[in-house]
Amino acid sequence: MRSNYPYYESATVTADNLSYNQSGSLFIASTNGTILGNVFDNRESRNDFYQRVTIDHDGVVRQYVHPKRNNMSRWPMEWTVSDSQPPNICTGIKGFIGNGACGFNSYCQMESGMFPRCNCPQGYVFMDPTDHSSGCVRNFAPQDCVVKDGNDDDGDQFDFVEMVNTDFPNGDYQFLNSVSEDMCREACLSDCLCDAVLFRDGQCYKKRMPMSNGNVDPANGGKTLFKVRRQDSTSITNKKDHSHLNTNVGWFLLGGSIFVNLIFLLASCPWRKNPPNSIDGETLDRGALSSNLRRFTYREMETTTGGFKQVLGSGSSGVVYKGVIGDHSSKKLVAVKVLEKMHEMEGHDVREFTTEVTIIGETNHKNLARLVGFCDEGQHRLLVYEFMSNGSLADLLFRREVRPNWYTRTQIAYSIARGLAYLHEECITQIIHCDIKPQNILLDDSMTAKISDFGISKLMKANQTRTTTAIRGTKGYLAPEWFRNVPVTAKVDVHSFGILLLELVCCRKNFMMEVEKEEEMVLVDWAYDCYCQRKLHKLVEEDKEAMEDMKRVERFVKVGIWCIQEDPSLRPGMKKVVHMLEGAVLVSKPPDPSSFISSI
Repeated sequence: MRSNYPYYESATVTADNLSYNQSGSLFIASTNGTILGNVFDNRESRNDFYQRVTIDHDGVVRQYVHPKRNNMSRWPMEWTVSDSQPPNICTGIKGFIGNGACGFNSYCQMESGMFPRCNCPQGYVFMDPTDHSSGCVRNFAPQDCVVKDGNDDDGDQFDFVEMVNTDFPNGDYQFLNSVSEDMCREACLSDCLCDAVLFRDGQCYKKRMPMSNGNVDPANGGKTLFKVRRQDSTSITNKKDHSHLNTNVGWFLLGGSIFVNLIFLLASCPWRKNPPNSIDGETLDRGALSSNLRRFTYREMETTTGGFKQVLGSGSSGVVYKGVIGDHSSKKLVAVKVLEKMHEMEGHDVREFTTEVTIIGETNHKNLARLVGFCDEGQHRLLVYEFMSNGSLADLLFRREVRPNWYTRTQIAYSIARGLAYLHEECITQIIHCDIKPQNILLDDSMTAKISDFGISKLMKANQTRTTTAIRGTKGYLAPEWFRNVPVTAKVDVHSFGILLLELVCCRKNFMMEVEKEEEMVLVDWAYDCYCQRKLHKLVEEDKEAMEDMKRVERFVKVGIWCIQEDPSLRPGMKKVVHMLEGAVLVSKPPDPSSFISSI
């Protein structure tokens, strides 16, 4: 097994060499000299700088420059990093296998000059003081899980060290949702196997050793709390020695707690006046909105988008514009979705809209597009999302001459499935997307797939969906139950995902008029025929990487066929779909998708 998955891929399969020319550009070229992609573009003039590219000891490809003369005030007379790939090795390594950039239980942080620095959490020391990439170990006795002399474990002998924006993504073993930070801390203190917790937006991730890929990055958000033994507590016997003192302190804290709670009770009594921005005494924000969500005015939205000039895309729910928020020191690109204009909202509508936005804002998953803020001023309703630099999956699959490689497509399939499983089964309030399609799958700068537009259907009234008979979705991805007198459940998303999965495998649209053979026009029918005839290679015969991974191709096709069954009860739930895709669950032979005969 590899120590970690590759952190950078050329996304090419026909490359012959990696070239570094005299102009200072590093690029990938084919055998006929065609440039397939740039790793580094020329940034500095070769007349003014010496240039070199090296693969350094940490695995990072760096481009260095050195001034040729000593009258360039911006540059010192030494070799300086001009560019690197990846730009941040701390977050670039994401594999589940291996110890990351800095070793187990250590965390990585980028310094000026594009070099990583390895650190140990407080209470931990380097395994090898001469090699800071060796990882870290505890410098204190771990929590004792053994009950001695009738005493519980010694969880009360530990405190937490806070590390903001720090995460160890591969050390999770238990997840708690809708909890406070105090509840998250207590859950770790009462668990002798817990070494740390990540608390972020009401979610608690319990972690244990060894933890890998630790890194500090503002994009992580939240905080990791490392459980460390108190300096005056070295063993479980201390609890026994101080039991009398602890009892007295406990009664004192209990009395203080009652006093503080009494103050809060008095402060919340009904004689308080209604706060501003309230309807019938109920504050619109009322603490329910996620603390990370920002409420924008419509004028701010006009400024953010530069007058709604640059269109990123459009759909049934509205048009999306590119925008910029923040000041000069912290500018951030965003995508602003303008929902179809409404009449002036009444109080009930405002509260309903705010509630639904709150539900969307409370979702927190790496495969969901993050909601930054919103606007609900008068007839204007807008949603502000994080910006995705690589566009949509539709652009990647259908609008590029070079198809994305097989590995990238498989990772996108896993990501979409995990995001849907979260919406259906792990979210505080179940969210049925109702419009899963390539246009609603966005790709960030690392090609991670993120589902967008989830929760939109509840924000729109029935007569605003631009569809008939209250059907929500897009032709070609709709489940049969939309057209029958049967309840619509989360299985409509499973059906849409099945079609999307087959499109990912074959790198083509579900319906294509321009194919040579008529039997290939409808992808789902062709895929099922190829499966039954044991000719799955026809689906990927122009894809060398996929042809070398036919076991996975077959598994993905079988999962796709199970997902598009006409009978919703035959479709697996998204959690099971994830396990089937990953190979953790055996995928049995699927029946004919259209074998269900409705009695309606």
